[in-house]
Amino acid sequence: MRALGFFILCFLQLSCSSQITKKINGVSFVASREEVAQLHIDEVLKVNANHAAVMPFGFIRDINSPEIIHNTDRQWFGETRNGAKQYIEMLQKNGVQVMVKPQIWIWKGEFTGTLKMNSEEHWKQLEASYDDFILTYAQLAQDTNAELLCIGTELEQFVKARPDYWKKLIQKIRAVYKGKLTYAANWDEYPRTTFWEDLDYIGIDAYFPLSDEKTPTVDQLRTGWQPWKEKILALSKAKNKQVLFTEFGYRSMDYTGKKPWLVDRNDENVNLEAQVNAKKAIFAEFWSEDWFAGGYVWKWFIQHDKAGGGEDNRFTPQNKPAQQIISEVYKNH
Repeated sequence: MRALGFFILCFLQLSCSSQITKKINGVSFVASREEVAQLHIDEVLKVNANHAAVMPFGFIRDINSPEIIHNTDRQWFGETRNGAKQYIEMLQKNGVQVMVKPQIWIWKGEFTGTLKMNSEEHWKQLEASYDDFILTYAQLAQDTNAELLCIGTELEQFVKARPDYWKKLIQKIRAVYKGKLTYAANWDEYPRTTFWEDLDYIGIDAYFPLSDEKTPTVDQLRTGWQPWKEKILALSKAKNKQVLFTEFGYRSMDYTGKKPWLVDRNDENVNLEAQVNAKKAIFAEFWSEDWFAGGYVWKWFIQHDKAGGGEDNRFTPQNKPAQQIISEVYKNH
């Protein structure tokens, strides 16, 4: 009996430890004109990332156009199916798991959340075009045994106007792809997304406004997170799903916590400290929570030696002090 009791105790300990899973410590691996080489992957490994979002692209000519152009020879290599496949296989060869995250670019950088058709005919055309686009990459995700597939990124008006379409689309995707699914809802969209119960993770692009300070402290930023975190946790509990930050990041500039979603080319002063503090705050608030699955830093360029640096005020943490913060957290979580 003692031997049996010891065996049961060991089994329970092993079962409990097996449930302790490492966070998704990811980078958003930006598509390039060229193939990925080992030296590009080495830099991902140096920051202790265990995941990467690979992002093939489809293009729409204007905000009311129903046609998604994708996988053409006019696109950059990394934006196509063959390019995404090469990226995925190189990452996986190095032990980095992948989320396939097909994205849409609308001419002149129009916000995808406002994509909306003006007739039933155009809605049907958009749905057929989106089917072709996303199922192409669902099949790629299945063929490459990718860990995750993101079924869309910041498409609020499309989701709001056509809820039945999205429910049926998820069924079509599940028939092709057997891995886990999420959707990348914008920070102010996720409470209204209609199909979380059909996915495996609640995905949020986490550009929440946190502080109006020029150089906010970590404590100020953590205080700014509290009302948002409370709402995110409530949804996680209501849907019984872990939350995944499908994108998270801050620009290395003054007032980085005020409107973290800004992608303009402003000449706001470079502020490396603000970016570091914002990274420290988000890690402190979320990476120790069991209901939080992890996230993907926005963004990581393949040509590491040419990316970021001390004079750059944009999102990438590469060759900036924030890179070391990411490396330390990813190593320990």
